[in-house]
Amino acid sequence: MKSTDLPIERAMATCCVAGGGPAGVMLGLLLARAGVDVIVLEKHRDFFRDFRGDTIHPSTLELMYELGLLKEFLRLPHQKVPHVRAHFADRTVIMADFTHLPTQCKYIALLPQWDFLNFLTDQARRYPSFRLRLEAEVTDLIFEGDRVAGVRAKTPDGVLEVRADLVVGADGRSSTVREQGKLEVIDYGAPIDVLWFRLPKLADDPEFSFGYVGAGQFMVLIDRADYWQCAYVIRKGSFDERKAKGLEAFHDEVVRCAPFLGGRMKELSTWDKIKLLTVKVDHLREWSREGLLCIGDAAHAMSPVGGVGINLAIQDAVATANLLAAKLRSRTLTRDDLEAVQRRRERPAVLTQKVQVFLHEHFLERIFESEKPMNAPWPARLTEALPALRRLPARMLGMGFRPEHIR
Repeated sequence: MKSTDLPIERAMATCCVAGGGPAGVMLGLLLARAGVDVIVLEKHRDFFRDFRGDTIHPSTLELMYELGLLKEFLRLPHQKVPHVRAHFADRTVIMADFTHLPTQCKYIALLPQWDFLNFLTDQARRYPSFRLRLEAEVTDLIFEGDRVAGVRAKTPDGVLEVRADLVVGADGRSSTVREQGKLEVIDYGAPIDVLWFRLPKLADDPEFSFGYVGAGQFMVLIDRADYWQCAYVIRKGSFDERKAKGLEAFHDEVVRCAPFLGGRMKELSTWDKIKLLTVKVDHLREWSREGLLCIGDAAHAMSPVGGVGINLAIQDAVATANLLAAKLRSRTLTRDDLEAVQRRRERPAVLTQKVQVFLHEHFLERIFESEKPMNAPWPARLTEALPALRRLPARMLGMGFRPEHIR
């Protein structure tokens, strides 16, 4: 059957959000809470994807508090991380101390993202103007002249056409919406990729630390209660070289970086259990055109360095709801209103990306070039001598350059 022969379902909404990640679902919740008719389209059948970010930073926890949801949210199984630690050779250094932040929760919460998204959608469904369509993959934009008037999505039952006053692209770093909208991308480039895999967690494993630095190696371990979610950072394009050397050589490489993982590498019995995450760092020159706005990774793809992408995406969603909800409700939205979102959120996104690019060039490159485990760099050693300095990276990681608040 040709695509043109598929049955077409038609729907209307004031706002159609493409993408059911943190930015899209949070925006859907906030717009529905403000009385805006909103539909969120998510291409997968559920939110369960193993390679999603799990760090819920203090700025996002503060938003849960402002929404009156924090107590309920914290009932979900999670781990609290009040300090970020990193291992350099035989030395463990506290890099950031969140305990002094002016927030309700002075820690990062480690929570599988599927639990976070399920929680947000459960809250959003309390509002009658919220709709979520799973297995609805946005493939095209609908234009009326130069204005975006809706989307077409592929579903198991055919084609879904949604007409809307505003389409929001929240469909991630490989955004179909921004491509179809012909929005210009400025690419910073990224010299790294990430290999994503899980290993069992044992009772006598060391205390949780984010980073392990080996000889030419860097790995992040995320505590998921009964297993470690591992993010092994590699030079971009070097995965095939590792596959050519064989799986056993990769096992040895990982154990050299984090020796306590020895004895459990047999869990990685095939390359299929190791996922390649291609890292991008880019942003749009213009986030919008008539009838269309991009937010989150669709507007500014972030490096995984610092794990801040999810929290920046959520901040974008909050700013979008604050600035646009009343205009959407009254159907008086203009292009200038859309540009106001970029004016508010572009600077913190670009500043964060510049910090990430700096760390790529001056930290990760140094690690890759090292032939023996690198000693802690001088800024890390300085925080040991002056612990108060740990508050600065904690502020940047935990709050960001411009934290948003619920109106």
